[in-house]
Amino acid sequence: MFKNILKGLRSYKDSFKLIHELKLWKYFLVPMGISLLFGIGIFFAVYGLSDNLGRFFAKAWIWDWGKEGFTEVATWFGALVVLLLAFILYKHFVMALSAPFMSPVSERIENHYYPQARNHIQHRDTTNMEQLWRGLRINLRNISYEILITIPLLLLSLIPVVGILFTVLAFIVQAYYAGFGNIDYTLERHFKYRDSIHFVKRNRGIAIGIGIIFMGMLFIPVLGVILVLPFSVTAASRATLEEMINEENLQQLPGNQNPQINAQ
Repeated sequence: MFKNILKGLRSYKDSFKLIHELKLWKYFLVPMGISLLFGIGIFFAVYGLSDNLGRFFAKAWIWDWGKEGFTEVATWFGALVVLLLAFILYKHFVMALSAPFMSPVSERIENHYYPQARNHIQHRDTTNMEQLWRGLRINLRNISYEILITIPLLLLSLIPVVGILFTVLAFIVQAYYAGFGNIDYTLERHFKYRDSIHFVKRNRGIAIGIGIIFMGMLFIPVLGVILVLPFSVTAASRATLEEMINEENLQQLPGNQNPQINAQ
């Protein structure tokens, strides 16, 4: 698992150079705009709702003593809940709406590194609407699982001392599903819905590694939400294609440039 997490992290190497070399920026203009708008929405949601949610949680404290301190803690917890839910919604809705624009990016990267792969690996021809529907389906599935897992972890994170472990686990869950969405931009051309889910489960570590950088970039003010998709989609495409080639034992395909991401 740890080795595959490193693969996911290393897949970001030279992403900027590859985007420039393949002239991919034009494909990212609309997704970057979508990402920026959703990012602004998250900021105002956290700012506007955290106090209200904090006061709601504070009602659970029915005693007069310690009420002020509990209210302050509840306000911070409310902000954390809103921020976490906003991140979940942001990731999946932005990735779903960006699906028709990201598939061509992944395909150009595939043609660059593995020009002969189409003759040896199953391909599916899909329309933009099919890509959008698949993106919505995958991300709605992931939202459901992510919320069901994350909310209990968030509550457990309030336990003194050991709570930090549950906080880390919550972040890993967030990273996994972020990586999942980025990997699926490549998988949708090759696998059906169920087969794609099985592929990501077999490569959880790679998904987590990709998602860790994705989540980290979101904490960079403004610039992070603009550049997160170009870098994460480029990295995920490289890592996913290499793993597909490895699984099919097609490392020696004629014409492959073989980027050897995991060896870097």
